[in-house]
Amino acid sequence: MDLSGAVVLVTGGSSGIGAASAVALAGRGARVLVSGRDAVALDEVARTCGGTALPADLSTAEACAELAGRALAVHGQVDVLVSSAGIGAAGPFAQLAPAMIEELVRVNLLAPALLARALLPGMLERGRGHLLLVGSIAGLTGVADEATYAATKGGLSILAESLRLELHDRGIGVSTVIPGVVATAFFERRGVAYGRRWPRPVPPERIASAVVRAVERNRAETIVPRWLSSAPRARGLAPAGYRFLARRFGKN
Repeated sequence: MDLSGAVVLVTGGSSGIGAASAVALAGRGARVLVSGRDAVALDEVARTCGGTALPADLSTAEACAELAGRALAVHGQVDVLVSSAGIGAAGPFAQLAPAMIEELVRVNLLAPALLARALLPGMLERGRGHLLLVGSIAGLTGVADEATYAATKGGLSILAESLRLELHDRGIGVSTVIPGVVATAFFERRGVAYGRRWPRPVPPERIASAVVRAVERNRAETIVPRWLSSAPRARGLAPAGYRFLARRFGKN
């Protein structure tokens, strides 16, 4: 897709990957609609990228429908959806509050699905569009003490793969960008700091560059950094050995 003049809605845009993606997409000539929970930070991102701020909390179906309607009202269409909004939670699954499990599913999985459902008909009518879902390497491998988060991100990958098969001849691209560890406030917000020495966190701008390339080149899946793709391959080829190593080295 040629991003010049394309209308792009970026969720999770008040910080981190979403904010960096909004700036990177604007740099390619896109008309950016940026959404997030922090209205003050969102306004600053919108000013930086010359876009439109659309504050929203995507934890309810009603909020997702409202955001889609507001986004469509700005320019009359949305050509690209970048679903970057997400929350995390860490700790033993048996101790995770049921309300937190529900919120993780709503924000990380249900919201991207509902937004895609709301915006896809217009893309199909025009025969042009792109859906990009920001996942996580945890969704391809599983991670101890992050079961619900990993499950939601795994669901995103399967949602994208299914839509890719369904829409392959309709002019609609579907991509996933799968980060490893990213240097954002994600870990502070989830309440548990990142404690591993390796792998080292990568800057959100690196993920944003992958987002732009995925949309422009219609890449199905991009894992960042690339060497992390060895983890899901090892899980598929030698699951017992992978699980042994994951139990020994995988905990935060």
